Amino acid sequence: FDELQRRGLDPDIITYNALLSACEKGGQWQKALELFDELKHRGLEPGIITYSTLVSACGRGARWEKALELFDELKQQRGLEPNIV
Repeated sequence: FDELQRRGLDPDIITYNALLSACEKGGQWQKALELFDELKHRGLEPGIITYSTLVSACGRGARWEKALELFDELKQQRGLEPNIV
C-alpha cells in the first residue's frame, strides 16, 4: 500500500477491498474501519464487497453492534441490496 503511494499511484476500491479482506482475516477490525474511513475520505464509493468484508471483520472481532450498523448503512444510505457474498 505504502509502495503504491511512493510510486505516485492512488489505491482504488479494489486495492482497499483487498486490504480490508487482509484485515478481516487477521482479526484487525479496528484497522479495517480506519481504512474504510480513509477510502471514503478519498472519495471512493464502497460497494457490496466493501461492506460485506467490513461486516465480517466486525463479526470476527465480536463487534456485532458495529456490524449491524454497517449493514443498515449499506441498505439505507448507499441504496445497496445485501446478497450472498
